[in-house]
Amino acid sequence: MIAKNKVVSLNYRLTKSDASGELIEETYGSQPMTFLYGVGMMIPKFEAELQGKSKAEKFSFGIAAEQAYGLNNPEMVVDLPLNIFENEGKIDYSIIKIGNMLPMQDNEGNHLHGIIKEISDNTVKMDFNHPLSSQDLYFEGEIVDVREATAEDLQHGHVHGPEDHHH
Repeated sequence: MIAKNKVVSLNYRLTKSDASGELIEETYGSQPMTFLYGVGMMIPKFEAELQGKSKAEKFSFGIAAEQAYGLNNPEMVVDLPLNIFENEGKIDYSIIKIGNMLPMQDNEGNHLHGIIKEISDNTVKMDFNHPLSSQDLYFEGEIVDVREATAEDLQHGHVHGPEDHHH
């Protein structure tokens, strides 16, 4: 049964709002998602919904935006000087274009991903909210496997093993 420090493999289909919502992502037809349960890597409500389930058990549940990736925070939308995107004195507009997600780093060295919303003569407006913030989520799927975590899984805080090494 799924409990703290178990390795869980599952297939799922994630849609917006409810079962008939727009498809966001699914693992059917590819590798199942495998993770170490109870170490804070997943949305807490997602883990709570899976607790106690067993191999081959099906699931379906919704998660409100507030319990998923939160609501959009207007303070996470910022105007950055265009010149910080210069490389050898030039802006690469094949990368700097509306809708692109760029890896960034703040002044404290934290890694962030931002989506370009607007480009002006001097600034680039970027949204650092999670792409699924303010979105209700709906998961349905099936537990593929549940196993004991190895000492290495527990030491590293994530899954290790054949085809399970996720960094």
